[in-house]
Amino acid sequence: MSKINLDNLTTERRNTETTNLDEMTIAEACQKMNREDQKVAEAVEQELPSIEKVIEATIASLKKGGRLIYLGAGTSGRLGVLDAAECVPTFGVAPELVVGLIAGGEKAMTVAVEGAEDSMTLGKQDLVDLALSDKDMVVGIAASGRTPYVIGALDYANQVGATTATIACNKQAEISDHASLPIEVDCGPEFLTGSTRLKSGTAQKLILNMISTISMVGIGKVYNNLMVDVKATNDKLVERAKRIIMQATEADYDTAAAYFDAAEQNVKLAIVMLLTNSSKEDAQTKLTVGNDFVKTAIGGEG
Repeated sequence: MSKINLDNLTTERRNTETTNLDEMTIAEACQKMNREDQKVAEAVEQELPSIEKVIEATIASLKKGGRLIYLGAGTSGRLGVLDAAECVPTFGVAPELVVGLIAGGEKAMTVAVEGAEDSMTLGKQDLVDLALSDKDMVVGIAASGRTPYVIGALDYANQVGATTATIACNKQAEISDHASLPIEVDCGPEFLTGSTRLKSGTAQKLILNMISTISMVGIGKVYNNLMVDVKATNDKLVERAKRIIMQATEADYDTAAAYFDAAEQNVKLAIVMLLTNSSKEDAQTKLTVGNDFVKTAIGGEG
């Protein structure tokens, strides 16, 4: 097996601020770690123009019937799966719209699958199994910026004609050469040398939060700053749904609850019914004509 050169990777360098980590008090270690974590948001800020381009492309893909597909290995893959899974209850999307793939499959969410991330063919096969199309957006995630699983998948996605983006935590990352929209965030050496679940993982999570949340705003899943397509799958979310209706319409609790029931627990529909004084059927028509955007559906009313 050939030697892998990690010398030029920021994520593998030793942090000069923590060389005596094993001698620090708990308080000292917490303070140092907190100071290191504060660098993450600043590093992400430097990449906002690149992140904006990825979000614009994601919205375009979703609007033409495509999907947002994350893929990665280890922590990077787990973060993609997490972000994809949370889109379902938060924005009421089908599980097939935002997909998270991890090298080694579902088992790899909790247990490392030996050799999976080193395969140039497994990522491609995972996309083949998804019936990848040129409408889709594929985001490859790799803290090191060199994961073969991700590179193989990106190369296949490019062949299919899908839009490709990457999130790496090193500059001049290898995966950046395999995508049209690379994001490279440099948070500096990790608090614990090489442990990319720390600052790198935090940076990736922040970027994924931006991509999914702002993309969902772009396809009408948000009214003002309210998640109006939330799915009320438990008692807490039922109450949150009613509260969202109250906040969007200034209705009292009983009115919001009544419209929530009348709309068959469709928060967005209940809001349009209230703001336009419409029946359920008329409100649905307004939403359809308005491409599922509440503000377009109400035509400036409310």
